[in-house]
Amino acid sequence: MSGFLVDAALISLLTLIAILAVRLHRLFAVVMLSGAFSLVAAALFVVLDAVDVAFTEAAVGAGISTILALATLSLVPRDEKPHSIALVPAFLAFATAAMLAVAVSDLPAFGDANAPIHNHVAPEYLTGSAEDIGIPNVVTSVLASYRGFDTLGETVVVFTAAIAVLLVLGGYTRPRRRNGDRDKEDGNAR
Repeated sequence: MSGFLVDAALISLLTLIAILAVRLHRLFAVVMLSGAFSLVAAALFVVLDAVDVAFTEAAVGAGISTILALATLSLVPRDEKPHSIALVPAFLAFATAAMLAVAVSDLPAFGDANAPIHNHVAPEYLTGSAEDIGIPNVVTSVLASYRGFDTLGETVVVFTAAIAVLLVLGGYTRPRRRNGDRDKEDGNAR
């Protein structure tokens, strides 16, 4: 029962932070609420025994995303510009939410021992990881070996996105030619 209360409290806090973030027009406050949302989500993942996901959420969601958003705030006005509600994006958001709700209703019940994951994939990892990989910790063997390329791909995507954001924030443009270089090119073309 106490686990349910902790889950309910964290989900209520996430909902409150999300509502506040949508209602505020001060961009600094929205960025801070976004970081707080990520930290509370990380705490919820820890409670749900998904520590690896919690670590990623804390590092990327609350850490680097907040830093990049704060850096972006130095380039934009302090307040959000007033705007009307765009009907097409709002419709698409609600349609996506409805499709996700239908998809979630088709999932097996939480903790269901007869769920496909418990009958096909998990037994293979639990019984074979020590022999296949030679690592006694099942979680480490799954993340480092079975999902090694997946983890490497995620790392490359995050690194590439970070480099792109840093280039955009730094105002990177193509290198400009100096006058002497232009004169040389004009002389070579004659």
